[in-house]
Amino acid sequence: MQELIELDHELFLFLNNLGDPAWDWFWFAITDKFTGIPLYILFLYLIFRNFGWKGTLASMVIITLLITATDQLANVFKDGFERLRPCRQEGVMEQARFVAVRCGRFGYFSAHASNSMGVAVFLVLLFRKIYPKWIYLVLIWPLLSSYSRIYLGVHYPADVITGLLIGAVLGYLFYKFLQYIFLKLNLSQA
Repeated sequence: MQELIELDHELFLFLNNLGDPAWDWFWFAITDKFTGIPLYILFLYLIFRNFGWKGTLASMVIITLLITATDQLANVFKDGFERLRPCRQEGVMEQARFVAVRCGRFGYFSAHASNSMGVAVFLVLLFRKIYPKWIYLVLIWPLLSSYSRIYLGVHYPADVITGLLIGAVLGYLFYKFLQYIFLKLNLSQA
């Protein structure tokens, strides 16, 4: 186990130290929760266009529950594992580029990664038959968001990988729940 932790520290330092102050603004923008709003407005419009008011309302409720679930599960893990973030880990923080505005105490696993991947997987599944040629581009967003957490110095690679995996599983499960709701509402299947 200690070898995996050391590998995670080394990979973090390698990826984090690839950063350049000239690009800090970009990674700050990627990690900001408000940056994705135009993208989410676009998807809200596409949901409405393809599934109407009932489908949009059902989708919004399910996405809200999805984000709440990924976020709260991340908090349970952080409090349960109590793994220090790189910006608080002695032996790591001295060698890292810490460019984030603040640094929480515990970091396992990344809520940014799980939230963004959960929503991305949900949207990919929802739109895969309607927009099959470009919908998978949505998966770029959680990957960028996840790397931003390493770049800024607040998460280890294992934190974001775990977040991505848990987000993907929950995105799939909440999509299946939406399919059930659509069936009950007699809406066209997603």
